[in-house]
Amino acid sequence: MMLKRLVTSWFGNSGKAPTTAQRPPVRIVRAKFDSAQTTTDNRRHWANADGLSPNAALSPEVRRILRNRARYEVANNSYARGIVLTLANDTIGTGPRLQMLTNDTKANDIIEKAFEQWSRAIDLPEKLRTMRLARAESGEAFGILTSNPAVEAPVQLDLRLVEPDQVTSPPGRLLRIGEADGITFDSFGNPVSYTVLRRHPGDGGMFGFSGEFDTVPAASVVHYYRVDRPGQWRGIPDITPALPLFAQLRRYTLAVIAAAETAADFAAVIYTDAPPNGEAESLEPMDIVELEKRLATVLPGGWKLGQVHAEQPATTYAEFKREILNEIARCLNMPFNVAAGNSSGYNYASGRLDHQTYYKSIRVEQNHLQTAVLDRVLRAWLDEAVLVEGLLPQSMRAIGVATPHTWFWDGMEHVDPAKEATAQATRLANHTTTLATEFARQGRDWEEELRQRAREIELMKELGLTPAQAQPSAGNPDETDKDDDNGKEQDANAIRAATKPGRQRLAVA
Repeated sequence: MMLKRLVTSWFGNSGKAPTTAQRPPVRIVRAKFDSAQTTTDNRRHWANADGLSPNAALSPEVRRILRNRARYEVANNSYARGIVLTLANDTIGTGPRLQMLTNDTKANDIIEKAFEQWSRAIDLPEKLRTMRLARAESGEAFGILTSNPAVEAPVQLDLRLVEPDQVTSPPGRLLRIGEADGITFDSFGNPVSYTVLRRHPGDGGMFGFSGEFDTVPAASVVHYYRVDRPGQWRGIPDITPALPLFAQLRRYTLAVIAAAETAADFAAVIYTDAPPNGEAESLEPMDIVELEKRLATVLPGGWKLGQVHAEQPATTYAEFKREILNEIARCLNMPFNVAAGNSSGYNYASGRLDHQTYYKSIRVEQNHLQTAVLDRVLRAWLDEAVLVEGLLPQSMRAIGVATPHTWFWDGMEHVDPAKEATAQATRLANHTTTLATEFARQGRDWEEELRQRAREIELMKELGLTPAQAQPSAGNPDETDKDDDNGKEQDANAIRAATKPGRQRLAVA
């Protein structure tokens, strides 16, 4: 029926196509975007804009330059170093903690303890912080899952970190089909293997760079980087947009210091207002006059003694550094007070609002780490753990890939713990949250906390203590306030007594 209406509306009831004169006019809408216009004003600004694919734009040479510059800046710029360290510490903290969610509570506890023992043996939190640092300054991090007999744990799996410089196609070797910069892909775009150089290309050791490499299957490689464009294979440093700003900040700071030092180096200058060949006595230009400390001296006739006025740092110096640091931290979703380590210009509301956005970004990063790194590490660990006799219970010997589990991270400290505790009690009272959610906010396992609380209550009953008696004594606020008020009143009385006319002599004495 719809097709018949369309045919009738176009050809009419006669079934013949209308002539050109009978057809309704076709209206063509033309629109323009100001940003798409190239003018004399913006021609130079957009000169480097191109249509390269993500992998062509991130060629090995481009990534090498960005890595070297980012590493140099982090190594020599205090702000850059502090920003990436803060980002890694806030993201990883003391490390994630595993919680198994199977129906076997006893088996869950065994697996969690065994995995924690293994993670401490290989120092997994430190390796995760290194991977986050590497992504910030090198763009990506690689970890190879390998066996290490030196690991002091029943499972001798290890995560060996390598720099992105080592994952590349060896020079002089013909590329294989589907290979791109050290990574071989299948027809679906999935990584199949990685080419890892045995020595770093920048190694300045005794033997130098040999070019020898190993081909590692993709199942044994953890590749951690941020994908900004569809089909992107490799990563670039997180601080790439801020590299020119870091350089400007350092140059400006050094220039201001140099100008201030130059002005301070001149203790005094001798000048004259007399015209040339006038009444002032002749002196050699740029001559140096030694001035003794704490002595008066007589200058040559017609000459005056003055100082160079220091023009640096200017009044806008602090404001400029604040603005440029704010722009630098924006590409990392980090507020200014965190990047600068200075919250003196913040009030409670603004600081809380900025931290909410930052913490949301941290949670996104942690979720990415769980998917890209932790889940794969756990899967490899479980594959090794089932082979160790007596480590896992029999019910978990045939554990699958989709084993339910979750990860706990360090909680974010609240600026006002009292207000947060009140809000938490309100949420629990009106059933808009759960104990599991509230403990997860603090990075703690609710089951462990409840078991610990049950043991504490049991011990209090055994000792004949009430919960109120077992609480830490912090003093009575009301009594403390009274003591403070009494002390203030006594001080005031002493001052009034000492200032009476009859007792002024005693007060002075």
